Amino acid sequence: MARSRLPRLALPVLLASTLLSGSAVAQVTRTALRVADHYPANASTANYTIKFFMDTVREASGGAVTFEYYPSEQLGKARDMLALTQQGVTDIGFIAPAYVSDKMPLSGVAELPGTYSGACQAVAGYWKLAKQGILADREFKTNGIRPLFAYLLQPYQILTRRPGIDVAGLRGLKLRSGGAAMDVTVRHLDGTPIRLGGADVYSALSRGTIDGVVFPLAAVREFKLDELLRAGTLGENLGGFASVYAISEKRWNALSEDVRKVLDEAGEQTVLHACTLLEAEEQPAVDRLREAGLVLQPLSPADHAKVLEALRPVQSEWATGLDARGLPGSEVLRAFLAALPQPR
Repeated sequence: MARSRLPRLALPVLLASTLLSGSAVAQVTRTALRVADHYPANASTANYTIKFFMDTVREASGGAVTFEYYPSEQLGKARDMLALTQQGVTDIGFIAPAYVSDKMPLSGVAELPGTYSGACQAVAGYWKLAKQGILADREFKTNGIRPLFAYLLQPYQILTRRPGIDVAGLRGLKLRSGGAAMDVTVRHLDGTPIRLGGADVYSALSRGTIDGVVFPLAAVREFKLDELLRAGTLGENLGGFASVYAISEKRWNALSEDVRKVLDEAGEQTVLHACTLLEAEEQPAVDRLREAGLVLQPLSPADHAKVLEALRPVQSEWATGLDARGLPGSEVLRAFLAALPQPR
């Protein structure tokens, strides 16, 4: 179980605040915050992340901090959440750096294949860089936002509308990609990447705009993709996806110190809580998808070896491509890999 592995991981950044202090409950300034994201109202990922965060803040503040929650892109598309947060349309917004790779290209390090094996290992590295490392300086501060918490999903798999998957059959397929780094991964598998947000995938599949997806298994049913997909891989490591709930620096600075403290501590709790449940959810998600009729199985050993070989250059290609644009791609890649704790 993922929960039993967590104590053996070196996660000091996650464990900095495992319990909210008792003093946080008293004398917290009354504050109302608007929150927006793209998840369906009952999505399990939202339950693990933003809903847990809001519940934790409400409890720690004794009800002094309240939220208006707008799921399902009610305030705007997921790709527009960065701008909506910067502009104050929402106080706290779901920001997927992959959806705004022109503004946050360095966070694409989280999309690279073969870098991490699980959600908790992944977020330990990313959160360290996003909260006080190179990503904090070069991505979040530059865009005038402050991350409250982050989470990364389990390594992505390929799922298609076809009844089976092999490497040869991927050639020429139009596959949904989550961001710029994942585009590179799809191209190295001889597919054609089509950049889409999660909420837009169902309609693209139903119209035949795409033939399949590079997607996290635990989120397939959240977006009802099991109604359209027929087969998928297991055990591949096709990269992942960083997700952040953030607040603008302007709004943050307007909050009282006591409210900022509650939000900070709740964010640390949410990072650990979310990754634990995201890891634990993987096998039940596989079971549910199989019950729905999807054929999920590992690639043959020969095809698996072909995938590893095809994806071997992706990390360096991504990094050097950013270097050539005057961005510290190689530096970020080294920092991310160094920040990942090693499972024992």
